[in-house]
Amino acid sequence: MLLRLLPLPFIALALLAGITGGWIRMGWDLTLLSAAANHGILMTCGMLGTLIVLERTVTMPAPWWRAFPLLCAAGTVLLLTGFTNAGLPAMLFGNAGLVALYLVQMRDHREAYWHILLAGALSWGIGTALVWQGAPVLAAAPWWITFLLFTIVGERLELTRYLPVPRIAKVLLWVLLALYFAGLLLPFHGTGRLLLGVSTTAIALWLLRYDMARKGVRKPGMHRYVGGGLLVGHTWLLVHGLITLLAGAQPFYYDLYLHTFFLGFTFSMVWAHAPIILPGVLRSPHNPFRTWLWIPWALFQLTLLGRIVATLAVAVEARRFFGLLNGIAMLGMFACMAGIMVWKTRSTRRFAAP
Repeated sequence: MLLRLLPLPFIALALLAGITGGWIRMGWDLTLLSAAANHGILMTCGMLGTLIVLERTVTMPAPWWRAFPLLCAAGTVLLLTGFTNAGLPAMLFGNAGLVALYLVQMRDHREAYWHILLAGALSWGIGTALVWQGAPVLAAAPWWITFLLFTIVGERLELTRYLPVPRIAKVLLWVLLALYFAGLLLPFHGTGRLLLGVSTTAIALWLLRYDMARKGVRKPGMHRYVGGGLLVGHTWLLVHGLITLLAGAQPFYYDLYLHTFFLGFTFSMVWAHAPIILPGVLRSPHNPFRTWLWIPWALFQLTLLGRIVATLAVAVEARRFFGLLNGIAMLGMFACMAGIMVWKTRSTRRFAAP
């Protein structure tokens, strides 16, 4: 059990370092590890990548699969201690484990979503390899976005595979994903950005129409929390698609392009999936949901909205202020979920004691 859970503190470390690195990039004078300026790598590979590898490998019976999230975690430590040229290969080995896992699963399962998940994992590896070879992080960002987009779309299809989605709608989604990947291979400042923007916008509309979140949000309790979080995440993906397509002349275009996706879409999906995925990772009968969890969730969304509006308005000081608040809200959300899990576990043990 210890080996399985060992990556969790390093995921938290990558999150903390990534957020502080983001604050540094926005102009806050923080006397922290200079390596925290590896903001994008830490957030995408160190935190989200490790979390996804951990989530997937805990389902595998052989204990050696536990090595892959630990490799990602080691990459975080190496990055934070200044050994970038060693940290990135460690993360690539962790990524290779995720690719291998999908290939193993595809031998026994024929569902189409495995191909989407595999394409996402390969995209993560391509983006990380580009940075390792000296490319700027911005060159890797579209590949990392593809990793998370395809992973989340694949997981949504996996979780909703028994819903009666019309065949024509399934074909349409594959066409949109193919168009997205075509845009990824074309020059970004040209046809590539056009295809990425159009296909992302259409994928978001597809999810808003066909994802089971529309059913879940009508139910009370945790179902409404999950469904509402998913719908908000899909809406952020829609915003990201429109930003990609229409905001090319905006002075903070890349900030908008990156953070409407990574913060708006990705973290909204993390919050929404946590009550489903975290019990499996921890092998716990409890989930990190209480009704009051809507409060930190709303604070995250409102501070992110404030940051995006300030960025669109080129209000630099307001952007810095809301960026600080949004990072605090992210840390607070994770702290609340961890606190709920600890409280529920201790309560169960207390009542079970003779």
